[in-house]
Amino acid sequence: MSERVLVKGTEAIGEAAVRAGCRLFFGYPITPQNELPEYMSKRMPEVGGTFLQTESEVATINMVYGAACTGTRVMTSTSSPGFSLMQEGVSYMACAQLPAVLVNVVRGGPGLGDIQPSQGDYWQATKGGGHGDYKLIVLAPSTVQEAVDLTYLAFDLADEYRNPVLIIADGVIGQMMEPVTFPEFRDLNTLPKHESWALTGADGREKHIVVSFDIDPYVLEKMNLELVEKFKRIEAKEKRWEEYKLDDAEIVITAFGTVARIAKSVVEQARREGIKVGLFRPITLWPFPYERLEEIAKGKKLIFDVEMNMGQMLEDVKLAVKDHAPVEYYGRLGGVVPTPDEILQALKSKLGR
Repeated sequence: MSERVLVKGTEAIGEAAVRAGCRLFFGYPITPQNELPEYMSKRMPEVGGTFLQTESEVATINMVYGAACTGTRVMTSTSSPGFSLMQEGVSYMACAQLPAVLVNVVRGGPGLGDIQPSQGDYWQATKGGGHGDYKLIVLAPSTVQEAVDLTYLAFDLADEYRNPVLIIADGVIGQMMEPVTFPEFRDLNTLPKHESWALTGADGREKHIVVSFDIDPYVLEKMNLELVEKFKRIEAKEKRWEEYKLDDAEIVITAFGTVARIAKSVVEQARREGIKVGLFRPITLWPFPYERLEEIAKGKKLIFDVEMNMGQMLEDVKLAVKDHAPVEYYGRLGGVVPTPDEILQALKSKLGR
């Protein structure tokens, strides 16, 4: 059995990426994720990879774009304003159908914001932060172990669908230390070689062309429709979620990431007071598990959505729940992390208790 080690979230994500076969990392410093590029600056040379600190986030994402064209597993990490600066390149990569793993350790915002934990980038992550019709696969861990597991998975999803995958965390997940078990190192010889499209030199074969546009609108429309069909396949196969104590629940808390782990304490406290509460946690923020949440919502007294933003996931929760149950929201903004006690009090207030 693999050894369990105590490790910080950002460094755990980095080690998981190395074990998944990532050998190229480009990054630019921004708190609260600086430990991740720092870790990769040490690990990449140790495993024969390349680490490069760029001059800006714009340079970073375009280096990721170029590296992804070779089919090599590549990664970058940043935090909210930095991810905003990357959006043009992310849109280009999505249209060019290039695999890469992106990490956003979200901080308080909008604007420059602060370096405290936040979930204010939900809309940016799930609705397309850049221009045009595209989607990212968005994975939201709630523990350091899950951050490891989802990072490992993210590279496989990126390769399978030729699409950027985003790990969205926050300062709590990024900075906390928890015991984790790392997966085994992937044999690089078993990774997809992408021989049908990757730019690896055309000696002896037809050249490959990777582009993110076409000047002919009919050709560009065809490229867009290919993306649409791919996104349908992702929606059909890749929805992930966690259900916690829902069997007899009359009230369902919906939450993701850090808030979801806090909500588990709320569930326990509420049950000690005789309030039957459970938790529904989307793990993939896109594709969002609408159908399962709709099924769960039927007959419930209340769906109580809790987030560290102004209610961004709330829109998707309402789309899922429809008119099967009333939906209420509680949130903290600007980097304030809600406590279990205040969430429980807010819930009891909604229930008139």
